[in-house]
Amino acid sequence: MAQFINPFTDIGFKRIFGQEISKPLLLDFLNNLLAGEEHIVNLSFLDKEQPALYEDDRSLIYDIYCETDEGKKIIVEMQNKSQPYFKNRSIYYVSEAIARQGERGSGWNYAIDAVYLVAFLNFCPMDFNHKFRTDVVLKDKETNDEFSDKIRMTYMQLPLFNKEADECENEFERWIFVLKNMETLTRLPWAAQNAVFKKLEDIADVAALSRQERMKYDEGLRKYRDTISVLQGAREDGYAEGQAKGYAEGQAKGYAAGQEEGYAAGQEEGYAAGQEEGRAEGRAEGRAEGRAEGRNEGIAEGLEQGLAQGLAQGKQQQALAIAQKMKAMGLSNDDIFKVTGISLNEF
Repeated sequence: MAQFINPFTDIGFKRIFGQEISKPLLLDFLNNLLAGEEHIVNLSFLDKEQPALYEDDRSLIYDIYCETDEGKKIIVEMQNKSQPYFKNRSIYYVSEAIARQGERGSGWNYAIDAVYLVAFLNFCPMDFNHKFRTDVVLKDKETNDEFSDKIRMTYMQLPLFNKEADECENEFERWIFVLKNMETLTRLPWAAQNAVFKKLEDIADVAALSRQERMKYDEGLRKYRDTISVLQGAREDGYAEGQAKGYAEGQAKGYAAGQEEGYAAGQEEGYAAGQEEGRAEGRAEGRAEGRAEGRNEGIAEGLEQGLAQGLAQGKQQQALAIAQKMKAMGLSNDDIFKVTGISLNEF
């Protein structure tokens, strides 16, 4: 059996922060949350619980509505699961708390008090930045100057707080460590040195619950654990389904991409091989055609040269025969040369 109550249950959360005896705890937590910005001297609880937008909200969302000594309204909320339009819901609740300040009649001049939302989130919304704390305020987008101090929303994603006790650097971080790990602790760290944590240790002790409170707490704890179990199962189912779908889509896209890439590579390789083969065939055909063409040209040239040479030799022999006849007739060598172009001295 746990030593301390689970603050993520309705009774546990409101026992720690939502009763008069525990007001110093809430005051200390808020002042550490707002350290360096403002200091709250006193708080009063307002009996105005936020309306549930869904039937199961009351088992998953617990809130405390209080007012500071300066009139600022603070909604402290614990949420155990995400919801559709989660950001819109937050804006709606804060706006509703502002709208309730309106007064009937013509004398009201829109004087409103600031409304703060402080939300513990036992999950990580998908549309939030992946960081433990987010503070939302109204600022000028260009100059970053404060536009109005009437609205502030602070979200703490508890799953993203991973510090151990000896790593906590300030009182705010010590608060978060204790709240996140309270159900598993056998004693609260810092209780011996800090009166606030000592008081928290006494209030959160399961043994301090009355019989009736214990029955309500056990029932609330059972509902909380059942709900978390269902949500965990849904997350795992969704993860498995998403993983299977992603694998199928990835496989289909990979196949298509591979097919396209293979087609392109095959086309390129085929083109290169075809080009090389074409060049080889072209060279072979060129060599064959060259040899045939050269042979034909050689034959033609040989015939032409042989014919010319034969004619020349024939003319030479004819001229020689004439020269010999002229010689026999007693003509001089000079006259024979003039007529035939042959010098009988060469013979």
